[in-house]
Amino acid sequence: MSPLAVYAAILLLALAAGGAEAQDVGSTITQAMFESMLPNRDPFYTYDAFITAAKTFPDFGTTGQLMKRELAAFFGQTSHETTGGGSQGGYKFIEEINKNDPLYYGRGPIQLTGQSNYRAAGAALNQPLESNLEIVANNPVVSFQTALWYWMTAQSPKPSCHDVILGNWTPTDADNAAGRLPGYGVITNIINGGVECGMGQMPNDPNADRIAYYKRYCDMLDTTYGDNLDCYSQKNFAA
Repeated sequence: MSPLAVYAAILLLALAAGGAEAQDVGSTITQAMFESMLPNRDPFYTYDAFITAAKTFPDFGTTGQLMKRELAAFFGQTSHETTGGGSQGGYKFIEEINKNDPLYYGRGPIQLTGQSNYRAAGAALNQPLESNLEIVANNPVVSFQTALWYWMTAQSPKPSCHDVILGNWTPTDADNAAGRLPGYGVITNIINGGVECGMGQMPNDPNADRIAYYKRYCDMLDTTYGDNLDCYSQKNFAA
């Protein structure tokens, strides 16, 4: 091969690598896609806030062959957490409607709940969330960042939602014995397993709603669902 041909081959490889690195969430979730996915959302949840927040977690929705599935799963779970009802009712609410905690109740897309979560998310994001909780309900970028922090962060014995949906999580013997198999259902278990999981084969409305949102977004993003979508027969992680 001539020196010129070698140089041309190296240049083509460099361009190909550069194209791979250019992949980001915005190339999959365009503004038009965001609007179509969340047509009835509260105006608080803006596309720009989502994209800005996603840059804080560069591995979110950008890695591996299943990145579209991850985005569908994230929006499926968060749409249920903020649902106003129906298949297009996601992101309707900013704060939890039925507050069980007078201070550290659910806020934002993932409905961040509990003092320990506000403390940990605040430390990770360099925000005073434990003492100034309303930031999550008043700043849309921070609000999305808290949801992405929860999504990307493992909290033992729970794996991260990110690792589960990308197939990077290997169940332990205890997980297998508890019926916790890789799939979207484990993510539901991570988020709200104590309420929605371990009820036997009988479907429950919250599980069904999470799955319906997920399937809708998978179809919109042209990706597959994978296996084990529910957690009906899974013991929750606390058990």
